[in-house]
Amino acid sequence: MTQGHIREHAVAHGQVNCLPHRNESIEKCRFCAHSVSFIHDGVQIPSPAREFCAMSKKSKKSAKPFDLSKVSVVFCDDNANEGFRSIMNIIG
Repeated sequence: MTQGHIREHAVAHGQVNCLPHRNESIEKCRFCAHSVSFIHDGVQIPSPAREFCAMSKKSKKSAKPFDLSKVSVVFCDDNANEGFRSIMNIIG
């Protein structure tokens, strides 16, 4: 997880334009180390990946589940244009 400029990716048909040449499923975004937050039903919420990392550092309180079909925007801090990077590689 990096710090820096946050990019905004609109969700269309369950996909985001992760890199200029590649779309990814919103399913992948929820497990991506670069996803910062989502707009879900008009409300900004932390990404599940970030929630999981925060949960493992703070308490064992789990994040609330949500309907991915109601996500309209993904905020991402992938400043190096790496693309999808699973948090499983970080926590595993």
